[in-house]
Amino acid sequence: MTEFRPMRRKRQQLSEAETIEILERATSGVLALMGDDGYPYTVPISYVYSHGRLLFHSAVSGHKVDAIRRCDKATFCVIDRDDVKPREFTTYFRSVICFGRVRILNGDAERREALALLAERYNPGDQKGFQHEMDKDFTRTLIISFDIEHITGKEAIELVRARRDNAGKLPE
Repeated sequence: MTEFRPMRRKRQQLSEAETIEILERATSGVLALMGDDGYPYTVPISYVYSHGRLLFHSAVSGHKVDAIRRCDKATFCVIDRDDVKPREFTTYFRSVICFGRVRILNGDAERREALALLAERYNPGDQKGFQHEMDKDFTRTLIISFDIEHITGKEAIELVRARRDNAGKLPE
């Protein structure tokens, strides 16, 4: 089992619940894989979070698929907030990084379940449209599961301080 580094700036670390909330709210992130000739390969991608894993859909071939077949280790990053503050020479950020293993799902039932989760996430309530698209493209679609082994969330120290300062105040 891999031992992951602890976060250096612990005061800025988000709770597990806050981290999962970001994954559930966000609609895209960047998947990082080991690409050709040892070069890192990153790709922005839509996803759905479900029960400790991320699910992606993909074409059946390409750089991403080749990289996954070559090495199952991956990272995934979601940026929840990115407010540049020029006068302060900083950025008020909030982000999540997942470390884990990726695999291509093979079973039709598992693939259909994952596609249904993705469809409901990005086109809620449209079962008819979803079924039409699945029937049309099912054989040309891969489903990738990213099983999360370690996850961290972090925010700018300014956001930590603002939350601390507002913790005792009643809403206006």
